[in-house]
Amino acid sequence: NYPVNVFRMSSGIQVKPKTAVQKSKTSPLPHSAQHATKPKPSDKLNPKTIDPFGAYTRPTSAFAAIYAKGGIPCRLVHGSVKHRLQWECLPETVPFDPLLVTLAEGLRETKHPYTFVSKEGFKELLMVDGATEKAIPLLPRLVPVLKAALAHSDDEVFGRGLDALVQLSAVVGPSLNDHLKHLLTNLSRRLMNKKFREKITVALQKLEQYGGKVS
Repeated sequence: NYPVNVFRMSSGIQVKPKTAVQKSKTSPLPHSAQHATKPKPSDKLNPKTIDPFGAYTRPTSAFAAIYAKGGIPCRLVHGSVKHRLQWECLPETVPFDPLLVTLAEGLRETKHPYTFVSKEGFKELLMVDGATEKAIPLLPRLVPVLKAALAHSDDEVFGRGLDALVQLSAVVGPSLNDHLKHLLTNLSRRLMNKKFREKITVALQKLEQYGGKVS
């Protein structure tokens, strides 16, 4: 296969003597075919270009796969100053189950546009009317996902997880208290890092404010 593949890629390489005649007869074909077929591999690798910042050859996570299939009902809109989300329908009409959990899982993404869509989508979904009643039943599934984000080695992933935790706490209030013990270990671990000390301290104060006195 190797000589055939190499031969097809370029007409200027050296080949074995027994193929030299064949090469001289067919060299115009692969050369012209090269120009005709060159875009096709990239088309095949990137069937749907989602954004101008670049497309990826294959989804690297469940969130990326769901996003690629249109399973996330919002898309990134690039603005000259600030990016924003455009929802395909009113966020109030979107079922929280499973979208809120899916967006929380997307917080662990490290590539654009998934990082923005997951963070902004999670925040905007929690802002709709009735979010409290919709989010509370999902806490047993949301907390392990947020815990994974808070335990992530990537600082930006941790930051998004921390923001999401505070946003969730503001919506569900004391309902989150029983779950906090699963999350505080990850917070205390980063508390030793000067980079996050102030942010985590503020977050803990807000968790206490929204949930009442917690240990």
